[in-house]
Amino acid sequence: MLIKTFGSAVYGVEAITITVEVSVNNQGKDYYIVGLPDSAVKESLQRVESAVKSNHYFMPRTKLVVNLAPADIRKTGTAFDLPIAIGTLGATAQIENPERLIEYVIMGELSLDGEIRPIKGALPIAIQAKKDQFKGLMVPIQNAKEAAMVEGLSVYGVGHIEEVIAFFRDENYLQPTIVNTQQAFEQAQTDFEIDFADVKGQENIKRALEIAAAGGHNAILIGPPGAGKTMLAKRLPTILPPLSLQEALETTKIHSVAGKLPENATIISKRPYRSPHHTISDVALVGGGGNPQPGEISLAHNGVLFLDELPEFKRTVLEVMRQPMEERKVTISRAKIALDFPASFMLIASMNPCPCGFFNHPEKECTCPPGTVQKYLNKISGPLLDRIDLHVEVTPVAFSELSSMHVSEKSRDIRKRVIAARQIQALRYVNSDAVYANAQMSSKQLKEICSINATGQGLLKSAMEKLNLSARAYDRILKVSRTIADLAGSEHILSEHLAEAIQYRSLDREGWAG
Repeated sequence: MLIKTFGSAVYGVEAITITVEVSVNNQGKDYYIVGLPDSAVKESLQRVESAVKSNHYFMPRTKLVVNLAPADIRKTGTAFDLPIAIGTLGATAQIENPERLIEYVIMGELSLDGEIRPIKGALPIAIQAKKDQFKGLMVPIQNAKEAAMVEGLSVYGVGHIEEVIAFFRDENYLQPTIVNTQQAFEQAQTDFEIDFADVKGQENIKRALEIAAAGGHNAILIGPPGAGKTMLAKRLPTILPPLSLQEALETTKIHSVAGKLPENATIISKRPYRSPHHTISDVALVGGGGNPQPGEISLAHNGVLFLDELPEFKRTVLEVMRQPMEERKVTISRAKIALDFPASFMLIASMNPCPCGFFNHPEKECTCPPGTVQKYLNKISGPLLDRIDLHVEVTPVAFSELSSMHVSEKSRDIRKRVIAARQIQALRYVNSDAVYANAQMSSKQLKEICSINATGQGLLKSAMEKLNLSARAYDRILKVSRTIADLAGSEHILSEHLAEAIQYRSLDREGWAG
């Protein structure tokens, strides 16, 4: 007897519906699973047999063939256990109404006693199930809320194989999982445990991060140990505009595929903040592997990627980020498949100015030998530095500021200004594809949008000559000054906006490192 059930395979951040065909006949006694399964899928027959027998059902003593179609796509993981088990029970007439099986996508890993364990990628699986017009989706109960984010699809959370069998035998009625997506999304939008008000002093650094958030600019913080670089970077997501529902679904999809969603999570409602250690490999950063998975830059999609101690990262690791930073996606190519992972993130980096950390320190003396500072800075390549708009020098906080009872400005107040600036940019780029902030302006748009008057031209020319700014600083200064003008609500870029933007190009000054 031949029975069909349906599962789903995740490739990149999208899912493909897989037909699980189970055939039982009298022409032998072996079990086979075909259709390019990996080792985990091949081993599923042992888990299925144990789960079925543990719950007092029987496995066929004749030939059993399981085909996962389309057969030319590689199947990976343990989530096919449940559809194979249900298909086997249907093919051996232990489920009386097997025609109902084709109405549902069924996914889940089985334990040996029949319990159903969580899977990865429940959200893209649910999206594809709805697209293919299935009546419902059965997933482990831990993944039910995540999958129920998709409206118009009945999602059933199950914890044991007995529940699934009873459902298809009409012996029990499972209740679909209901999630109020909008309510769940809005409740956590402003719920942060940290705040810019926690940071004493450093008003100039807060201002620089406000500009970065308002224009989507990448930034690097340069300063001695203990000056507050990491503390400030951690608070950047609290002033970024809230995620739109579409952005939240995109972000949740990526985290679901990577298996990074918390248990019983519904949706990621805050912008991600990823801070990988400097020992990370290039594959872990950009994604890849035998079964390609999203890397840290994709997990930071629509959020912040913070690289602490930037010169300590391997040069090869940093260089692989250059193309994704420009294209805002990363393409992982294999012999038979090429996958695109989104990677639209803000890069915030921090570094000491030298190996000992005290170059340009107002009180402590740098102990590095001559030439060491420049050698240390040269660990960061020019092309990578070219993609960082703001170079911000961080100085230690004075004791008087640390002990002051003055209350700093809260994140929510800074966030209001950032949102207002982003709204101006949204109107400006309404007809531009894939451009939503000043940092993403093309060269053509730069000439049209960032025009400056004769006074501004004179100021910029004078600054570039006196400070020995490099040619690559010119475009960056114009983009940042446009964001500063947006924060001020100014239609035109004024001299004061240019003057403020010029001071954020520390590493472009010749002789800065001695």
